[in-house]
Amino acid sequence: MTTLRAKLAVLIAVVIITMVTVLTGVLLRIFNPPKEQQAIGPLVEQVHLLVQVARTGSDAIAVQQGPADGKIADGITTWLREALRARGLPRDVVVSYRSSDDAMMLSVPVEGGWLVMQITDFPPRIGVLNILLMWFALIAFGAIAIALLFAERMVKPLVLLERAIESVGPDALLPELAVKGPAEVRVAARALNGLSSRLKAAMESRMRLVAAAGHDLRTPITRMRLRAEFVKDDDERSMWLKDIEELGRIADSAILLVREESGRSPSEELRLDVLISELAGELKALSYDVTLTGTAAVTVRASHGSLKRAFGNLIINAATHGRRARVLLETASSEAVVVIDDDGPGIPQELIGQVFEPFFRVHPSREKESQGAGLGLTIASEIVQRCGGSITIRNGAQQGLLQIVRLPMVDTLPRTEAA
Repeated sequence: MTTLRAKLAVLIAVVIITMVTVLTGVLLRIFNPPKEQQAIGPLVEQVHLLVQVARTGSDAIAVQQGPADGKIADGITTWLREALRARGLPRDVVVSYRSSDDAMMLSVPVEGGWLVMQITDFPPRIGVLNILLMWFALIAFGAIAIALLFAERMVKPLVLLERAIESVGPDALLPELAVKGPAEVRVAARALNGLSSRLKAAMESRMRLVAAAGHDLRTPITRMRLRAEFVKDDDERSMWLKDIEELGRIADSAILLVREESGRSPSEELRLDVLISELAGELKALSYDVTLTGTAAVTVRASHGSLKRAFGNLIINAATHGRRARVLLETASSEAVVVIDDDGPGIPQELIGQVFEPFFRVHPSREKESQGAGLGLTIASEIVQRCGGSITIRNGAQQGLLQIVRLPMVDTLPRTEAA
């Protein structure tokens, strides 16, 4: 009952049923059928008249040997006999329903047999209330069916919008929708297609701008590096070179981010445990404190270079800011889960939601001490999301930071342990 479709269907059904109920009540008030007790009086007069005619021996009345065939109506028969006795005309009449067409028949015992006639004044056998209930049931069923049909048509554009939003791919773009169906659906489809085109154009323009800026920065950075070499003061020259080196890393990271967002790297099935083991060995060779605490042989679908870059950024982030990185690869349901924890100070809780923003730093005053460009987590998040996974970052129970990566598995092999 919380969906718009259900609310519209209930509203339409209630309106239809209410109107039909009111009209039915008015019709019953105007065309009120006689009650069975009310019809007993005239029927007594008819029985008395038939008996009198039968006594005259008129040929107009046919006398048969037995009462009419069919099921006896016990209630009406009893009422009629009591009414005849009250009028001083005791007679064991029989009221029954004819087997062929269920018509109500009156059988009156007379000398020489039975007088049989059809009763037409009584209401239907099943009763007015039963007929009314069946009428309401039929109206309710038809009203609900019509309400559901109209509600489905009215909310179809909203359903189209919902499905379009659910089908948004990792590139955050809407798929092209077919412009067909009712007018409302066509309008919604055209609007969504226009929105998708404008969004795609805006994203492409942003990527071109960032890529062009990163590329164009390389030439002045090279000239600045050459000029810095001619600075005579050693300390001053070292500071210039350090700042220029940081500018170069920012430009390269910006270009790398654009490449990842464009999603041009082909995907393949690869062993995640092998990739992480190789990466841990390479980082150890570069003097990073990295420990692989456990692995499970898992296959995922991703670009080898991109996924290696993503985990490299995460592990280096832990080893740099958290002093050491511990990596655990395990499986949960149909997902591969990689947990990277460290011994660092963590991140203030109010800043956790900003960690994936470009150029984010926990302590801006320490930017010059950091070797990164502030895009490592942003690039890692983009890569993992493109693989259909997710990254969660939270503070540890005691200290440090937990970086949890979840990726959909393609295949799972028996678990092995690595020191």
